[in-house]
Amino acid sequence: MSVAPTLIAEIGKHVDSEVEIAGWLYNLRSKGKIHFLQLRDGSGRLQAVAVQGECDPASFAAIGELKMEASLKVRGRVRPEERAPGGYELAVTEVAVVQNPIEDFPIAKKEHGIDFLLENRHLWLRSSLPGAILRVRHEAITSLRNFFNARGFLLVDTPILTGSIGESAGSLFEVPYFDLGTAYLAQTGQLYLEAACAAFGKVYNFGPTFRAEKSKTRRHLTEFWMLEAEAAWMDNEGNLELQEQMIGTLVQDVLSRCGPELKLLERDTAHLAKTEPPFPRLDYGEAIEILRKEGRSIEWGNDLGAEEETVLSSRYDKPLFLTNYPKKAKAFYMKENPANPETVLCADLLAPEGYGEIIGGSQREDDLEKLRARIREEKLPEDSYAWYLELRRFGSVPHSGFGLGLERTVTWLTGIHHIREASPFPRTIARLYP
Repeated sequence: MSVAPTLIAEIGKHVDSEVEIAGWLYNLRSKGKIHFLQLRDGSGRLQAVAVQGECDPASFAAIGELKMEASLKVRGRVRPEERAPGGYELAVTEVAVVQNPIEDFPIAKKEHGIDFLLENRHLWLRSSLPGAILRVRHEAITSLRNFFNARGFLLVDTPILTGSIGESAGSLFEVPYFDLGTAYLAQTGQLYLEAACAAFGKVYNFGPTFRAEKSKTRRHLTEFWMLEAEAAWMDNEGNLELQEQMIGTLVQDVLSRCGPELKLLERDTAHLAKTEPPFPRLDYGEAIEILRKEGRSIEWGNDLGAEEETVLSSRYDKPLFLTNYPKKAKAFYMKENPANPETVLCADLLAPEGYGEIIGGSQREDDLEKLRARIREEKLPEDSYAWYLELRRFGSVPHSGFGLGLERTVTWLTGIHHIREASPFPRTIARLYP
């Protein structure tokens, strides 16, 4: 076979032409003198029909011996077929078997437990549902990068190994680092983005982050991807407006580009279609009063858990900004709220439908002495933050930023139940394989 392989996604351009598809056998059924093959090549799926007498005899015989996930090169003529997936099918003339598995594919068309599927994640990725989720993830990443690139933000790759703590010291992965003692896997790139925004004005990063939280909830991974943005001269209000624009654009992009995937996932897109700015805003103090009226025993100053977030977000049909948290519940770098010094200028963005926090952001403390006092108050190693404090000594300006958790966002966009499905190879406290 000398014809260059044709992508299944582009098969409609080749009606009544002979093409070659290089891919894998996803399904096979035979009826008398006809074999029906379902092929996949990573770009899509295609029905191929091999009829005895019309297909090369050796190829027809070989098809009958194939096992699921055999790798093939299949040659034939493209024709319209409304009943076939995608609206086209391939009339097979020749098949070259690259590799026929020596045993049955372990993931059969039956119910499998989640542990079995996670143990075989390297093979499960070939299935329809994981494929649809990861295509939505791809489009979400593309949309987010395009959003910031179009607005003049510079991509700055921040360190994964760091000596500074960005969030809680209790959720750090420690790494021995030569003669320098202990390094940590980054919980956030924010501190470094603050340095970069003083150089370039508007910056963002997009990469893996790590939290050693011993949590088994459906919203937590130990390794996840986060997009973080930081902008000089942007106050808290401007920060919220930027997030609104970003999420509104993201949802519209996914709705317009991922229709087949969302349909396969049975996602109710009517909910997503309501995601248009502006988003409602609720002060933390008001939220506590609402929760108490709902019968929740929560004290002012406590952080909110998943159940409390769900109670609050269920009152709205679009994402909700929860603003002005108590200082003691948030990180040391958040700017004190001039209207109430017990709180900080911050917001968490809660996705609707019970999906919880997808963004955390704040205006950053730009006053040197106030920031130093907070570091000491939290008993953090001041020497490790010497460079961070120095940013406030040379041209300090108001600035703000936020971090978006990619897997949590994809979980909401796709309507799936558990965050582990939004990662190609999820890492949890109980899983490091494959």
